[in-house]
Amino acid sequence: MPALAPPVADERSALREFLAYHQSAYFAVSYGLTDEQARATPTVSALSIGGLVKHATGMQRTWITRASAAADAAPADPPLPEVARRLADEHVMRPDETLDGLLGALREQNEKSLRLVETADLDAPVRLPQNVPWFQENLRTTSVRWVIMQVINELARHAGHADIVRESIDGATMYELIAAVEEWEPGGWVTPWRRPGR
Repeated sequence: MPALAPPVADERSALREFLAYHQSAYFAVSYGLTDEQARATPTVSALSIGGLVKHATGMQRTWITRASAAADAAPADPPLPEVARRLADEHVMRPDETLDGLLGALREQNEKSLRLVETADLDAPVRLPQNVPWFQENLRTTSVRWVIMQVINELARHAGHADIVRESIDGATMYELIAAVEEWEPGGWVTPWRRPGR
């Protein structure tokens, strides 16, 4: 797994390669951890590797579901307290969850996100949530392109959080984890841009 995304030729390939690159970071930062380590919160924040993996999955699912629907058929916006409860659960690796299970769910969601990038009309309108305070008032729609950029942004931000949490657990840093994953890489899913024909 290279430490940089590969060169790109156009907008769609740029979106795809940078999305795939940031998706892969969660597999590297999780490499070799036990469930207990993945659940640990060793910094001053409440973040754990497992919780960040879980959030990366849920965040992508929310945005990709919204971007896959026609603007006039987007899922109904849940009440803000429900949104807050869901987000709180997304950031916690519960005792009944395993790191393998969370990574499997992330792997499946990553594939769905990449398919959207490969096939969607980037200019298609996407209805934004209207009941959350972090969106600009009176902004009703955006584009699939914006959604993909937002997903990349969130994945990159939280991968940075995960780097700090992982280093606090056992001192491992991203470059050595990337090298370890490169040697291990059982099925090629850690580096999704390395597929036959790509």
